[in-house]
Amino acid sequence: MTFVVTENCIKCKYTDCVEVCPVDCFHEGPNFLVIDPEECIDCTLCEPECPAEAIYAEDDLPEDQAHFLELNADLSQSWPVLTEQKDPPADATEWDGKPNKLELLER
Repeated sequence: MTFVVTENCIKCKYTDCVEVCPVDCFHEGPNFLVIDPEECIDCTLCEPECPAEAIYAEDDLPEDQAHFLELNADLSQSWPVLTEQKDPPADATEWDGKPNKLELLER
């Protein structure tokens, strides 16, 4: 099992989760974070740290977010590892909770 970053992270990109990850499995894109499923050790530390509640255990993924499992795996292969917490985008709170953000994902 792995943990998966889902749609609500798009344009929010809080990095509180990165700070607690013991294995550096987070990768950073322009406006989204992903988890490398090969590196994730299922420690559960990141899920409660996400202010946007955008991280789920693979087994708990909402059906409409299931495609993010593959998206995390794919993007983690090309995006750089992120190991330190950063400030969120200035408009992160405005994007938190907005639906249908997948089309805004920058690769």
